[in-house]
Amino acid sequence: MIQIGDKLVSEDLLEKEFVCNLSACKGACCVEGDSGAPLLEEETKALEKIQSEIKSYLRPEGLRAIEEQGAWVVDNDGDLVTPLVENKECAYVIFDEKGTTLCGIEKAWKDGVVDFRKPVSCHLYPIRITEYKSFHAVNYDKWDICSDACALGEELHVPVYRFAREGLVRRYGQKWYDELEEVADAWSKR
Repeated sequence: MIQIGDKLVSEDLLEKEFVCNLSACKGACCVEGDSGAPLLEEETKALEKIQSEIKSYLRPEGLRAIEEQGAWVVDNDGDLVTPLVENKECAYVIFDEKGTTLCGIEKAWKDGVVDFRKPVSCHLYPIRITEYKSFHAVNYDKWDICSDACALGEELHVPVYRFAREGLVRRYGQKWYDELEEVADAWSKR
């Protein structure tokens, strides 16, 4: 682990390579798993606030799940997460004509309808953050369904932290990310 401020960063973020390959996986990370996307407490409020604006972007199944469960839920581990449609895909998922998952929230954001892009956990993936009292653990979440993303990352030589740059800047700020870049540059010269 590497310490940057009060964040402990896994060396995997610097060593492993990753670039989402949606044409191969079709966004399986939005469908697979046993829980919705992790949410920050402030994101639950943002989701509640934008419900009426994003309705036209969501599928009937997603709308029904949100209506029945709420804009967000607490999962079996006690974490705040997005609701699921029949214990499968995130309720905010939409599908394009090729069956690839997209985020209905992000589509509304791109159209300028809402100012909330999507949960930061989605923006960060494959990085997962665990918050402890005195520090955050910033880890690479290796998942078999992302094997094509690992292969593409290796082909393009893109480390995990660079792939997730926008999400990391959104979560921790540009100054923190710049420090991570400096550490990564020094790390690569070792």
